Amino acid sequence: MSPTAHPEHPNAASARRTIKAVALVLARHEIRSLRRWFEDFDRDILLPILLGEIALHNIGALQNGVARRESTRPITATPSVPRDTRPADCGLKPCNAYSIAAATGLPRETVRRKIGRLIELGWICREDNGHLFITEIALEQFGSMLSSRALGELLETADHVRTLLDDEHD
Repeated sequence: MSPTAHPEHPNAASARRTIKAVALVLARHEIRSLRRWFEDFDRDILLPILLGEIALHNIGALQNGVARRESTRPITATPSVPRDTRPADCGLKPCNAYSIAAATGLPRETVRRKIGRLIELGWICREDNGHLFITEIALEQFGSMLSSRALGELLETADHVRTLLDDEHD
């Protein structure tokens, strides 16, 4: 059992201090991240949540190694639509406003309204049948941001937490 399981254990106070320090480091990381997302998405914190859910629905099956099915969007180009606002050309699995509302627990009308804003920003496209897809520009913009800024900060936070935990065990 861990020292925190037995309050009378000599290391229990030290373990509690370490847990509090780790919680504080993680809270700082999360708040810093939320503030950035808030600013990056026109001060609307629901937009990154919805964009993320749509992206996860679209590309989740691909990452999990599921072969492309007929329900997956074929790789096509739509000449009448600017390149950056077309769906990303990587065989995306469709989703719709209803499935996004169910996944997030947000009211459908709120989701529909926010999806309209994501479409205006060029980050999501909606086909005539209601299928939603993340656009090439969104993948480029947020993919590069996640791999540069967010990933670096996450790794730095993880190193800090690891140091705190290692100090606890020394």
